Amino acid sequence: MATHQYYQPSMATNVPSKAPAPAGLYPVGRVAASPADFSDSSTTGGSRTTGYSANTSSYSGSINGDYESSAMSGVDIVDMLNDRVHSSFDPMPLDRGLETQAQTSGHLNAKQQELLELQALAQRRLKGVRSSFNEGLKAARETKRDLEWTSRRVSALKAKAEKAHPEEYRRATSKYAFDDDF
Repeated sequence: MATHQYYQPSMATNVPSKAPAPAGLYPVGRVAASPADFSDSSTTGGSRTTGYSANTSSYSGSINGDYESSAMSGVDIVDMLNDRVHSSFDPMPLDRGLETQAQTSGHLNAKQQELLELQALAQRRLKGVRSSFNEGLKAARETKRDLEWTSRRVSALKAKAEKAHPEEYRRATSKYAFDDDF
């Protein structure tokens, strides 16, 4: 069996219900009433009043009678609530916050663009440095190869000169001493 929530109205009304309720209590959400009726005759002087009518005359009379008596006294509840909300809410701090947020976002986007440009520049420079390094490495290898060839060629000529002219070679080496390790 389903459990039901009940409320007790301040005034007794006849509201049909599907489940039997204890005396004086009615299930919430099962009130049978017609929807609110809005008509041109129910609005006066810019204020909105609802011509809500329920099936029971005492219910309709108590709600409409209380509201109509307050509306008749010249107090517009909607305008009064709007005035209170507008007087209690100051949009200036919110506007300043939005302005600060927009400026900060703009600065952040500008810095991000600047960072991307600097990153692209660094990539281009790195590419150039790598190319220069590779060219330098290639030149160093060629130079080393040329030096090794020259060293072998000088050693071969020295050996040939020593064999062909041993006496002149010995006198030249004693007169001009040089380091062999070079």
